[in-house]
Amino acid sequence: MRMSFRWFGAQDDPIPLSYIRQIPGVHDVVGALFDVPVGEVWSTDKIAALKKQASDADLNLEVIESVNIHDDIKIGLPSRDRYIENYRQSIRNLAEFGITVICYNFMPVFDWLRTDLNSKLPDGSFAMAYNDQIATSTTPEQMVEKTASASDGFTLPGWEPERLADLKKLFEQYKDVDEDALRANLKYFLEGVIPVCEEVGIKMAIHPDDPPKPIFGLPRVVKNRSDLQAIVDMVDSPNNGLTICTGSLGENPENDVVEIIKHFVAADRVPFAHVRNIKWGQNGNFRESAHLSSEGSLDLYEIVRALHDSGFEGFIRPDHGRMVWGETGRPGYGLYDRAMGATYINGLWEAVDKSGSPAA
Repeated sequence: MRMSFRWFGAQDDPIPLSYIRQIPGVHDVVGALFDVPVGEVWSTDKIAALKKQASDADLNLEVIESVNIHDDIKIGLPSRDRYIENYRQSIRNLAEFGITVICYNFMPVFDWLRTDLNSKLPDGSFAMAYNDQIATSTTPEQMVEKTASASDGFTLPGWEPERLADLKKLFEQYKDVDEDALRANLKYFLEGVIPVCEEVGIKMAIHPDDPPKPIFGLPRVVKNRSDLQAIVDMVDSPNNGLTICTGSLGENPENDVVEIIKHFVAADRVPFAHVRNIKWGQNGNFRESAHLSSEGSLDLYEIVRALHDSGFEGFIRPDHGRMVWGETGRPGYGLYDRAMGATYINGLWEAVDKSGSPAA
């Protein structure tokens, strides 16, 4: 297991790499290029600069999150072939600089959804939350405005203003895309990129839908174990992998996250894991919490033990954290709580690892 930490770049992240390097056990950073328009090729010059920033801070960069997928691919428009070819070239360029994992998602329009970015918790910290009643009674335009106004001035991943500038047109394009069509378009995409991944040694790792349910009438195809199995079966290759996000999958109490981990790690289809906790509410509502098992509805000890005992050798990162101790910044991506999460996960891993070893 290699502990990592997501970073949004020198121009858009208030957390310097030097701070990330000081988190015990964190030697890898998860990065991306946020100034490249979705669908365009990632140039070797930009990748080289990003790689150098990490190495100059004594951090490794092998995981990219994300090379976003153009909506034309998800919709299945004739123009998708051009964007798939661009994606193939980006994969080749990333491989030149030692990238081994690309995390991506296939969610239409909204990559993820929260109805409150700054919900105050009983301990005085702030976390993101989802209320299904609010989501179903709010228009997409209202949700974009609400999210932008609560983002503390930061661009949120998956909510880039230029991408959501014409929601009406986007929704019109998706009106005939149901789950079957979206799944077929995902298969078409994977058939186009996985052969290149096999050539250059990169593993694709699709991220689950967040929340794992249809929203605003848009289909979702990465919601549960059945969906994940269908995806790995689309292109039978170890390079066609999964990002196991315990929070996203765990938002649905019917998803047995531990069993999902055991099954797909044993099948060598999990190069990347997001490990976090959430607290269930009623009627499909949830809020994010501190990583500790006692703070949420998921048993992080059992999750880490499942990863360990199933032979997981990939990358882990703590996921969405609370904003604590007066910290401001991109909601869900403060330094302090995610650093505590990384240390907690590392501690659980060490305990599991040593508990299975003969006493000295």
